Amino acid sequence: MQQQSADRIDLAGLVADLNSLLRLKTTVIGMKLFAQAAEMEAIPKIRRPNAIHTTDQIVSMAARLGWTVGITGDDLVGAQCRAVIGLAPQDEKWLAGENYVGVWHGTAEDARKRQEALDVVPFGHYQALAVSPLQSGRLDPPDICLVYATPGQMIILINGLQYTGYKKFEWGVVGETACADSWGRALKTGEPSLSLPCYAERRYGGVPDEEMLMALKPSHLAKAIEGMKALAKNGLRYPIPPYGIQSDVRAGMGVSYAKK
Repeated sequence: MQQQSADRIDLAGLVADLNSLLRLKTTVIGMKLFAQAAEMEAIPKIRRPNAIHTTDQIVSMAARLGWTVGITGDDLVGAQCRAVIGLAPQDEKWLAGENYVGVWHGTAEDARKRQEALDVVPFGHYQALAVSPLQSGRLDPPDICLVYATPGQMIILINGLQYTGYKKFEWGVVGETACADSWGRALKTGEPSLSLPCYAERRYGGVPDEEMLMALKPSHLAKAIEGMKALAKNGLRYPIPPYGIQSDVRAGMGVSYAKK
């Protein structure tokens, strides 16, 4: 594992290993919440928005442009973005989800159910958030890492997480506001969290059709990388070469299982 000590992970080393193993095209980034806005503003080379954005846009400024960006709730377009990251209250008005009736949901009851289903950071603990390319080390350590990847890359990453200490992952899909499935859930629970980026993430955050998003702590990312290295030694690596749908499968299976 790329570590300087038991508690300090070599973030640049993680990124180098991850790109070598998965050939990612999108920058791996970190995300960190701050109890005081001044802490965020003290980050080296931090950029502050000069317009109003969605959190999806802020995340993509780091993932697509390589920027280090810091925000408070005032920089975000509305309560939905703010509430997912704990910068606005998840109060009765927010839970009602009135803005989504007749847009994303047919009834007020459906809109409320969706709002209640979202995984969000509790309100009242943080004033600011920052995102930055993980290899920059400016958020050392970040609360979570965000990895955009294709389904083929993502299943190898998940296999790496499961190589030792196996557990079955069970993830949900809330639909719109899928950031609650990724960074909202990971920040709230500390667990690896996979999402299908939603309409807003793709329209405003520029996430391509083929990408999924995994949010996970640096320690989980390090674990996944160690697992993927072990899998690669076993011949199970990315890219996954198609074998041929009409070929005799025994030769291919024999490479992995002949000695078993």
